[in-house]
Amino acid sequence: MIIVMKENATSDSVEKIVKAIESAGLKTHLSKGEEVTIIGVIGDKSRLDTCAIEADPSVSKIVPITESYKLANKKLHPEPTIVKVKNTLIGPDTMTIMSGPCAVETEEQLMCIAKAVKKAGATILRGGAYKPRTSPYSFQGLEEEGLKYMKTASEETGLATICEVTSAHAVESAVKYVSMLQVGARNMQNFELLKEVGKTGLPVLLKRGLSATIDEWLNAAEYIMASGNPNVALCERGIRTYETSTRNTLDLSAVCVLKERTHLPVIVDPSHATGVRSYVEPLAKAAVACGADGLMIEVHNDPAHALSDGPQSLNFEQFDSVMEHIRPYIELAGRTL
Repeated sequence: MIIVMKENATSDSVEKIVKAIESAGLKTHLSKGEEVTIIGVIGDKSRLDTCAIEADPSVSKIVPITESYKLANKKLHPEPTIVKVKNTLIGPDTMTIMSGPCAVETEEQLMCIAKAVKKAGATILRGGAYKPRTSPYSFQGLEEEGLKYMKTASEETGLATICEVTSAHAVESAVKYVSMLQVGARNMQNFELLKEVGKTGLPVLLKRGLSATIDEWLNAAEYIMASGNPNVALCERGIRTYETSTRNTLDLSAVCVLKERTHLPVIVDPSHATGVRSYVEPLAKAAVACGADGLMIEVHNDPAHALSDGPQSLNFEQFDSVMEHIRPYIELAGRTL
């Protein structure tokens, strides 16, 4: 549940309520808006004398949170969260572009791509060092060697970096090299992994599972946040349906639903959603119009020979074109790159 304080509530009044909650063995989460302070209560509410709290003159009302996710809930945190990744702010006033290859292949390849995507307007370089592939015989990534290339590219270009992690061992390595961790669709409900990335304190991009509901997705985010890490962004990357014309079905309605239910920023990945490069631009435009806070777009210097996901990757010229064409949509949405 949440306790909404009155507009004129003093810091001493807020502290008094917080102490009363914590003395009952519960945890609190403070959210200070411009006018109203909200105290989130986490734990067994039956321990709390809610009547006494509601009778306090500084308390406006008590509102129950019926959803199982609490920390990710917009009721607890009405203001949009801004996630800082190096010099990039992912939030309501910006349009964050994450671009790069599906898989890091060589240092030269990654550096070439990093310079190209930065020039076009991207601020976060994506690159896979650990690749959970459908087939065990497909390229699995360069692992720590690839992470080192990511760090070098970041140092030379100034770009923030993001890489998917697939295990506790991968997390242990990645935190030494990248700016943001990604939990992929196949690991969205790998709860032990979610706890591990939560403990790092690094920003986390949580992709939606192949067949996950929005509530399941938000509860997965809750695992990360409950481990002490509030810096979570969500990524809609398409869900599995009966349709076979595209790799997945991009659920843009999820962006609208999330904006009502959570304060966390939302990224859309039209590349993985469709698996077809020609669909990336129109769906990127649609994502901006729906209220997305950013886009993840795969870019490769030679898509025809990419070791992973070549058909959905844009070359430099195509990426430049997409960035040019979505700028008016970004401006209409009141955002900046």
